[in-house]
Amino acid sequence: MGGLGGLSGLIRLPGLRGMAGVRFLLVLFLALATLVVPASALVVELDDVAPDRIERQRAFSRGTLPPASVPELDDLSKRLAELGLSEGSPILIRIFKAESELELWMRKGSTYVLKATYPICHWTGTLGPKLREGDKQSPEGFYTVGRRQMRHVGRWRQAFNIGFPNLHDKRLDRTGSYILVHGGCSSTGCYAMTQPVQQVIYRLAASALRARQDNFQIHIFPFRMTDANMVAHAESPWMDFWRDLKVGYDAFEVTRQPPRVGICGQRYVVAKAAPGARTDGSLRRIDPGKPEAADFDTSRCGIPIAQPSEAAPTVSKPAPDGGPAVTGSSFMPSSASRTVARVERGQAATSSLLRAERMDYGWRERAPHPSVVQSRKTAKERAHKGVRAQKQAQNERDRLREKRRAHREALSEDYRRTLVGVSQ
Repeated sequence: MGGLGGLSGLIRLPGLRGMAGVRFLLVLFLALATLVVPASALVVELDDVAPDRIERQRAFSRGTLPPASVPELDDLSKRLAELGLSEGSPILIRIFKAESELELWMRKGSTYVLKATYPICHWTGTLGPKLREGDKQSPEGFYTVGRRQMRHVGRWRQAFNIGFPNLHDKRLDRTGSYILVHGGCSSTGCYAMTQPVQQVIYRLAASALRARQDNFQIHIFPFRMTDANMVAHAESPWMDFWRDLKVGYDAFEVTRQPPRVGICGQRYVVAKAAPGARTDGSLRRIDPGKPEAADFDTSRCGIPIAQPSEAAPTVSKPAPDGGPAVTGSSFMPSSASRTVARVERGQAATSSLLRAERMDYGWRERAPHPSVVQSRKTAKERAHKGVRAQKQAQNERDRLREKRRAHREALSEDYRRTLVGVSQ
């Protein structure tokens, strides 16, 4: 403080004395530092698939990402009417990681039609499911979203939580939290859609839930699960898990209705939806031999899913038809498999660029500190703890009450003996 006070004395500013002058100088120094410090590099981590993700992140960080062909919210009802659709119709969302695409389906009559296919601006990790909190991996599987999962607070107010981990993930001891579909173009574990696209998706999802769709399904696949793609990834250690996902993919492709999805052992089991039947319930356990399991294939329920603890990465190779690169196997993300690309901000960054970068990189999934995890108690445990505390307090009150009563009796006995002695 002595040095700052002396410096403030060198720079004579009328009306600024003492702490006010020191504060002014601190603000001035910070402003000058932003002009003197050279521009740093913006680091974008990218794994072995979907190389277009880095191009979208680069364009988004520079503020040059071209807007997707999405309607304005004011014109959304009109655009839907042109397709024979309306707000409030039940929806289904399908996500394909390798293609970085999100499909939004809406019910028209007794089947679902494709409303739009949107590019996913960014997702993290590689092909394969999310295994643990903090692994920077985006999940795969069948999820359901209800009203309580629609976010209205936080940085992304128009986002929804996909519900990871679901019942299937918990059976396999997979951990994680707050996996969202949200706006922007950067996240760790979530699916970032940019704000214009997310506004449309969120509005249609919220309208469907308000119109009494109990839950809408989100199917997340590693890639479009065609026979050709399954053959191309036949050596993947996750192929056993992906075969279960393909059953749900094929069921929807045939009926154009969201299938009924259940959990049997460690397996997803799927039953095709009957015409007019509701399939918006959450995932539930299917027990072989019981009446509700009649339409499900439960032949593999007793076979555990092959889960590689750690698989070695393989180099991506181009598809035979010259299309986008595919990988020979998928694996858990590791530092050895990442491609790190540096996007130079440039020496003279504009205010719009800095604002875009702050919007892009403000969100991160962080694994909770062990002390936080330890402090999280279930509602039942908290209730039992409260009951125990009440009992202990009541026992202490009873003990003090008994102690006071014994003390009063002792005093009364002493007084009686004193009176008897005086009378004698």
